[in-house]
Amino acid sequence: MKLIKLLVALIAAAGFSMMAGQVMAYEAGDWLVRVRVITVAPNHDSGQLYINGVGSGPGVRVNDDTVPELDITYMITRNWALELILAYSEHTVKGEKTWAALGDVIDTKVLPPTLTLQYHFAPDSNIRPYLGVGVNYTHFFDEEVAGSVLPAPGDKVELDDSWGLAAQAGIDIKLDDDWFINLDVKYVNIETEAHFKNIAVGSATINAEINPIIWGVGIGRRF
Repeated sequence: MKLIKLLVALIAAAGFSMMAGQVMAYEAGDWLVRVRVITVAPNHDSGQLYINGVGSGPGVRVNDDTVPELDITYMITRNWALELILAYSEHTVKGEKTWAALGDVIDTKVLPPTLTLQYHFAPDSNIRPYLGVGVNYTHFFDEEVAGSVLPAPGDKVELDDSWGLAAQAGIDIKLDDDWFINLDVKYVNIETEAHFKNIAVGSATINAEINPIIWGVGIGRRF
């Protein structure tokens, strides 16, 4: 809800600016730096949970997180650009369905740098939509066995890093010759396998397709 209110306020501010200003045009060689507030909303689909090698049914979900994001874009031409997206989030994996009684099972930190190739429409407009496709690398770190059921002395959990495709759509809205508002949404393919060792039930693994939708709103500057 807070993100939606912020979005409405920023669009209103951009509207007043455009009525008074002139067209801002990106050029080849421009650098665009954006700072966004993003919500990472996993669209999770877990596979079988294996305990001591025996399949025991599906059932985990991953919570959302709202964090800052930094991205840097280089305009190759007036329409084409490369964007590097940098963010850091924290997530808790919880049991559900078959394993709802487990509650929290993993706490992890996530670093998912993403590189996209973008096409910017209407390069001479104050309102500039774009589409992008690219590749994501997700690194999981500081993983911990969570909750009150699985932890045991010497327990350990590791999540495999992930490579996947990313898709992006967004819009830049002029504030003045260099500053602009940005609205952005991304879909990122993230698949991982968690490996538990020395937990209360012995050992376990689970496959998970996280595949988050990432909503963002922010401000950017051209250099």
